[in-house]
Amino acid sequence: MTETFSTLPEELQLATSAHVKYIQSLDTRKDQYEYWLTEHLRLNGLYWGLTALHLLGHPEALPRAETIDFVLSCQHESGGFGAAPGHDAHMLSTVSAVQILALIDAFDELETRGRGKAQVGTYISNLQNRQTGTFAGDEWGEEDTRFLYGAFNALSLLGLLHLVEVDKAVDHIVACANFDGGYGVMPGAESHAGQIFTCVAALTIAGRKDLVDVERLGRWLSERQVAGGGLNGRPEKKEDVCYSWWVLSSLEMIGKTHWIDRDQLIAFILGCQDNERGGISDRPGDTVDVWHTVFGLAGLSLLEYPGLQPVDEVYCLPKSTIERVLRR
Repeated sequence: MTETFSTLPEELQLATSAHVKYIQSLDTRKDQYEYWLTEHLRLNGLYWGLTALHLLGHPEALPRAETIDFVLSCQHESGGFGAAPGHDAHMLSTVSAVQILALIDAFDELETRGRGKAQVGTYISNLQNRQTGTFAGDEWGEEDTRFLYGAFNALSLLGLLHLVEVDKAVDHIVACANFDGGYGVMPGAESHAGQIFTCVAALTIAGRKDLVDVERLGRWLSERQVAGGGLNGRPEKKEDVCYSWWVLSSLEMIGKTHWIDRDQLIAFILGCQDNERGGISDRPGDTVDVWHTVFGLAGLSLLEYPGLQPVDEVYCLPKSTIERVLRR
């Protein structure tokens, strides 16, 4: 994008300061019922908010020491992390914990004050079904390609991908592929943009992107753009800001981002922001939340919106974070 932030028309300007204040306010609402209803998402929410702040160029907006303290307070003896203190360990909250620690360069704190990287790796590897290559979310056994991607994401950031059966996991992803080039949650399930992201990103981490049917998948993903400029997750569904990430990141990984109308998507995302109180919603006029805020900003970053830090399309973390972590 050749324009600078200051030269954009008002309706295409990002309300950066409002978004920063909105994210900062999220942990001050402990007198609200909704705050406690979402306790099962607390660690995930911290990752979403912190990533959004880093993409906005305000990494200092949340206190680093308190962030580390909270993350480590969620860790179990097994090495896994729960969504909040006292919650059972789960793959998704464990991945969020690793992403947060990577983001704020705090793996050393995990070693000195937590259970250590090796124990986290053991927890994740123990959730793999060694026969099928799939991963469970927790001890109760639910399997999903989200968990497979999460395992690859966290283990690669920790430098421990060798702990799992990568080839068998890749075989499982291939079995989830459909005739339209997309991927489902399991073999035989319909293609969905969220699952496509998890499968293509996992294949990218594994170095097996050669297994993706780029032309068919690119066509299916580009067809997710609807008349209003937004993207949906599957045919005949409404557009939603979060798919600005799931669809666009997948297109970026296969080199087909130019197959969608960039300017229309930018206008759609910015039309979903609350310019006064901050935050981004799923569609214009709806209530904002931190989930749609981070994925809306990540989508804008992929679209090279001015003023945002570049996001890594595989990890949904700033490119600078991935370059720092993976080069070690």
